[in-house]
Amino acid sequence: MKHYFAFFLLLTGSAFLALLPASASATTDLSPPQKAIEDVSNQMKAQLQDEEFNKDFSRVSELVEKIIYPHVDFKRISALVLGKHWRKADKQQKARFTHEFQTMLVRTYARAFVEFDDWSIRYLPVVKKSSKKVIVKTEILQPGRQPVAVSYRMVKVDGEWKVYDIIIEGISLVTNYRKSFKNEMKRTGSLNAVIDTLAQRNAKALDDSEKNS
Repeated sequence: MKHYFAFFLLLTGSAFLALLPASASATTDLSPPQKAIEDVSNQMKAQLQDEEFNKDFSRVSELVEKIIYPHVDFKRISALVLGKHWRKADKQQKARFTHEFQTMLVRTYARAFVEFDDWSIRYLPVVKKSSKKVIVKTEILQPGRQPVAVSYRMVKVDGEWKVYDIIIEGISLVTNYRKSFKNEMKRTGSLNAVIDTLAQRNAKALDDSEKNS
C-alpha cells in the first residue's frame, strides 16, 4: 500500500504520465491520441538514456517542461481543480494559479523520472466520449509487480490531443487535487492565500534542488 501511495503521488503530482517511456511493443496502428502519448514518450526516453543527464535534476526538469507543456491543457486542469473558485477568480488569479500549479506538477514529474525508470506501457482500447474527447486506457508494467491501470482524459485543442486528467487505479488527478485545494480554501479563506502558499512551496523546492545539485 505504501509503495502505491508513493507511486501515485509521484505520477499524479506531475500529472503527466502521458510522457512515460513507451512500450517497445507499441505499433504504428495506434490511434491519434495514443500516438500523441507515444511520440512524446520517445522524446523523453531518448534523452533519459544518458545516465549523467538523468542525475542532473535541473536539466531533467527543464526537459520535462519543454516536452510536457505543449501536450497538456494546464488551463483546463486548473479550472477543473479549482471548480467554482476558478469561475469567481479574476484574470490575474487564474494566471498565477495556473503558473504555480503547472510548476509544481512539472517538478514532481521530473522527480518521478529520477526515482522510477524501469517500466513500459501497454495500450488498451480507447474510449471515445465525443469527437473531441477520449479516454486513453493503459497499463503501466513494472518487473515483479502487478500492472497499474492508468487512463488519460484527453481533449482535442486546435487539432492536437492534450491531456487534462489522469486516473490511476480509479483515482483521478483532478479529483485528488480538487479536494486538496478545497481544504486549503477552507483553511485560508482566500484564493490569493492558496496561491501564495503554492508559490512558497515551489520556491522552496527550487532552492532545495539547487542546494543538492
